[in-house]
This record gives sequence, C-alpha cells and structure tokens, in this order.
Amino acid sequence: MIVRSRRGRAVAAALAAVLALTAACSFGPPDPDQQGAPPNLPKPSAVEPSGDASADPGGGSQEVAVTVLAKALDVPWGMAFLPDGTALVTERDTGRILKVGPESDANGLTVTEAQRLSEVQASGDGGLLGIAVSPKYATDKTVFVYYSTAKDNRIGKLTLGGKLQTILTGIPRSASANGGALAFGPDGMLYAGTGDGTATGTLAPNPKSLGGKILRMTTAGKPAAGNPVKTSLVWSSGHHNVQGIAWDKTKRMYATETGQKKSGELNVIVKGKNYGWPKTDGTGADAKLNNPMFSWPVAESSCSGVAVIEQTVATACLLGQRVYLLNVTGNGTVLGTPQAVLTGEYGRLRGIIAAPDGSLWVSTSNREDGGTPDTDDDRIIRLVFSDGGAGRS
Repeated sequence: MIVRSRRGRAVAAALAAVLALTAACSFGPPDPDQQGAPPNLPKPSAVEPSGDASADPGGGSQEVAVTVLAKALDVPWGMAFLPDGTALVTERDTGRILKVGPESDANGLTVTEAQRLSEVQASGDGGLLGIAVSPKYATDKTVFVYYSTAKDNRIGKLTLGGKLQTILTGIPRSASANGGALAFGPDGMLYAGTGDGTATGTLAPNPKSLGGKILRMTTAGKPAAGNPVKTSLVWSSGHHNVQGIAWDKTKRMYATETGQKKSGELNVIVKGKNYGWPKTDGTGADAKLNNPMFSWPVAESSCSGVAVIEQTVATACLLGQRVYLLNVTGNGTVLGTPQAVLTGEYGRLRGIIAAPDGSLWVSTSNREDGGTPDTDDDRIIRLVFSDGGAGRS
C-alpha cells in the first residue's frame, strides 16, 4: 500500500501518520557524503493512505511524507542543484531563474530571483525550459539553459548574473512540442531532449534535423566524441517531445515522451536507436523501432519529468496529475505494476528531480493552459519515502 499526502485529512489522524513515519525516517540533513549543504526544510505535511495494496510490487507498506517547499511560482519548469544545496528553478513564461533555499522561513524555503533572461520569448509550451549545472561548477560557475526565441529553441550558458552565451541554435520551435530536457550525463557530456516541432512528425526520423531527438554535445555545443555519427549531435531519434532525461547508477538512461495522441511513454535510451515517432505511438510491431519501457494511456500520463532514486524511476505527469514510481532491477526489468502517488492532489505535475539529500522534488504546472490553479500555485513539493525508495530511512 502507498501512503501519500492529501489536503483535508483530519488533523489527529494526520499527526498520527506523521509520527509513525518520522519514527522510521529521517527528514533532516543528508549523510556527510552527500554533495552540498542540506536545505533547512520545513516539517513534513500530513500523510495518509492511498492506492491499492496490490499495486505495491514489493507486497509491503510504503509511506510518503510530503512537504511543500515553495509556493506562488509561475510555471516552474527545470530544476537543478548547485554544490551548496541551492536549487535553481526556471520559470517558463517569465524567463526567470530562481534560487530556492537552502535558507527557509515560516512559509518554506526562501525564493529569490537570480536572473531574468530577456532573450526568452515564451508562448505555447515554449519559454525558459531546462537547466543544468556544470559538473565543474566549483571552478567554472557555469549554468546551461534550454530556451525558446521567436524562431527557434536554443541552448546557452552563463554565469549567474552574467551574459547569456548561445552554444546551439536551430532546434525547431512550435506551439506545443519544444522538448526542453537538459542534463549532464555520467560521461560529463551535455544531453538535450527536443520536440519534433511539426504536426506530422516529419522531423523526428530525419537525421539532418535537430527536432524529435536526444542530442549529446560538449559544453561548447559541438558533437561529442562517441556519437553515432561523428559530425552529428544526434544520440537518438524518433521522439515526439522529450521533456525529461535521467540516469540510474548503472548509467542506464531514461527519457519521457509527452504530448503524443494515444500514449505517454517512459523509454530506455540506447545510442543510435529510433523510438518510432511518428510511425508508432506507444508499443509498435516494427522490430527496427525501439518500444517504450512502459507506456500508459495519455489521459493517465503525459509525463514530463523523470528522476531516479536507487532502484526507483519516477515520472511526473501533466494530464495524469500524478507521480508514477517504477521499481527497476539492475538488468532493467520493471518489477510489478508502477505505483501512483499524489494522484489529483496538486494538479498538473511537470518537473521531478533527485535532490542531494535523497528526496524527490516535484514541481506543479497549474498556471498554464489546461491547469486550474489555486492561491498557492505553482508549487515545489518534496517527497520522502519510508522504505528507502526515495529519501533516507
């Protein structure tokens, strides 16, 4: 059985659940070997049961403590952590880079504006999207961003407060499939997930287009050594709209596929492979095309972000308004049925990232078309799991 937070829980029952959980889990600082200083987090919110016990692949009880870390943001999109534990968060429509934490006050973690990028031209699902911190940040102080202009999507780099330097242009721009995933891989290379940018999907299988791809590059925006084609940025193709990428401890790469007509996908990304768009939507029969690791009906998914904690792969879903948790073995097998948490509790969920302390941070996306914001939206939420699947028990 899964236990999750829900607003409206009776106070006495909520306190009992929290006490039971905190007796088994630590919500405080990370272990000394964790990178950066821990944020001074507020107390976990109410915890209560949800879900079907049969959906738990381990057959046991799992609990989740939920803490709202920040409120009143405007479509937070990308999240990344600096070495000192500060989170950098992009706002899609405002073009702002925010610093979240590690300090806190009575309302949660402190939120301050680090910079507003005038180069960003937001419309549709384009704007200031992914953000990645240089693996050498201690010496180079460099941050990378994926952003939209009026005519294309681009990747640039900057030191906070400094001038934005573009390193890659010409990624297709559209109203609803701009990609935006951005992260450094275990190999130190910069990876970006792009959108097809067309109604027909013609760019995704085209090796000469940057649309509908996962790209792998140096910090100068050049093709990285070891790419399938030496002179090309393309790492994988046949994607509709990649908004999340992550790796597990075995260096297996995962990516979400959002915005398709029938299915939301979680894919394992392999060098040089074609993932089927537009020929397939979900699982297909063509042996030349890679099928997803897992797919869901689009109304229950349309997942944007993906993160990995130990053996748990987690996706944050927009239309599905939930986080899916998949228990994945060392050889890549999914055990049991993915579990859903936060279903319908906080509306549309977009970003998800593993924090330095072993928790998961999730962002909402309710202040956009299709969302129904309340006075606290948009939010960043912290999840800690009692069984060690995420967070520290």
